[in-house]
Amino acid sequence: MSMLKCFGAGSAAVLLTAALAFPAAAQSAKAALKDKSGKDVGTAELMQVPDGVLIKLALKGAPAGDHAFHIHAVGKCEPPFESAGPHFNPTNDKHGILAGRGHAGDMPNLHIPKNGELQVEVINAAITLDKSKSNSVFHPGGTSVVIHAGKDDYKTDPAGNAGDRVACGVIGESSPTVGGPQAR
Repeated sequence: MSMLKCFGAGSAAVLLTAALAFPAAAQSAKAALKDKSGKDVGTAELMQVPDGVLIKLALKGAPAGDHAFHIHAVGKCEPPFESAGPHFNPTNDKHGILAGRGHAGDMPNLHIPKNGELQVEVINAAITLDKSKSNSVFHPGGTSVVIHAGKDDYKTDPAGNAGDRVACGVIGESSPTVGGPQAR
């Protein structure tokens, strides 16, 4: 019996050591979106799920109308947000779901009502928060969430004729919470 206890404690120590030696995949991330004047217009919360990343977008004060919504390849948001680079496209695919597989950063259009407020949840199966994967939003240089002035036509390469970039937020890893909200 004491040998079994010793084996159990040894196994636990090995598992703990292994867990500390290998970085865990980020389980959540967040982006604070700002318009070109620096005004807060919303947040995007990203959560790893078994089939991709769940993105919870909450907008307030965003421009009304139909707008393209993408993940961009650079974690930089300096107005007019060209600094965010092109769409996140680790597989070098053509843009648009009507043209094939599309970029990993391609997302559905947003339909923002006149009051500028919108809450929507979408799953992007082409991205991950796992830093060890080539399609991770945490690749070197980072990524950002961008909202465009116009809607995406889902086919025109490289950006769907979506127009100027009107809001941007750098995607950053969220601190893990265990057992409740974080202390501030």
